[in-house]
Amino acid sequence: MIKILKLPYIIEDTELDKLKGQFLDDSYVKHKIDYDCDIYDNEDNFILSFRKNKLKNTKLALDNYKKFAVASRGRGASAGQIDPNNAYWKNKELVNTSGISTSYMVNGKKSKMNVNNQVFSNPIGYFDASRVGKNNLPCRLTYYTNKSLKQYVAGLPYIQEISEWYEKLNPTAYLKQLERADLKPDFKIPETPFSTFTVNRNFRTALHKDKGDYGGVACLSVLEEGQYNGGLFMIPRYGIGVDIRMGDILIADVHQYHANTELWTTEEQDLCNLISGKTIKENIKVGTAGINYNFTRLSFVCYLREKMINC
Repeated sequence: MIKILKLPYIIEDTELDKLKGQFLDDSYVKHKIDYDCDIYDNEDNFILSFRKNKLKNTKLALDNYKKFAVASRGRGASAGQIDPNNAYWKNKELVNTSGISTSYMVNGKKSKMNVNNQVFSNPIGYFDASRVGKNNLPCRLTYYTNKSLKQYVAGLPYIQEISEWYEKLNPTAYLKQLERADLKPDFKIPETPFSTFTVNRNFRTALHKDKGDYGGVACLSVLEEGQYNGGLFMIPRYGIGVDIRMGDILIADVHQYHANTELWTTEEQDLCNLISGKTIKENIKVGTAGINYNFTRLSFVCYLREKMINC
């Protein structure tokens, strides 16, 4: 049975503005969602649709996309506030640090760009025209997609399955996005309304709103190896916390402020994860957020980039 919820807001957006880039704890969750439901606000505006255990191509996706989430320093507020004492920054000389971004010294000179905290996050599929350094790049497959084209193509049935559920759960938003994507068919993922999906690994996002996407509705899913707790997808304005796990599908208004609760394990889970030996082995001294976890949690966000229309 699918539960329908209508929820009033409990926090003004102006109050959440003050928390942008900060990590929020479970106290902001008043409604834990781990069951099939559709949620609207009191004026019938769509917030989210959630279904348990619907995606079947999870093993295929894990086999092909497990290592797609590479380190990035360009995730803005979602990567959180700069902490000079954390493992990634503690051995660097920071300059012009302000909230979520900083520069640092390289061979006695200030870095050319301000950057954010380093996290595992990578856009896959197509990217619109942009300027990178001194170079004007055209609309294109992303670098990592080209580099791993065989795996990208092999895993697409998973992304296409997500698209099918998008059509079922929110046909209005799906059709609006599909009509837009179809205007530039060379720059969309086949048999979907998406241009792009971002793969995140062990990435607990701080409070932020997505931007640069068309329509404001995105599709989210999770792949897992190992045991863990937490990582709820929060929309604090309405006190919502969605426990999205492998096989689940979440369609959500990502222009609402959202974040994740802390990821954590028990000693028993740590032991099980250690014995399994399936997690990605890396040098934890690098200090990338989530690198020290002994499990793998991949989160997927599928969307249409707004500026693809200009390609």
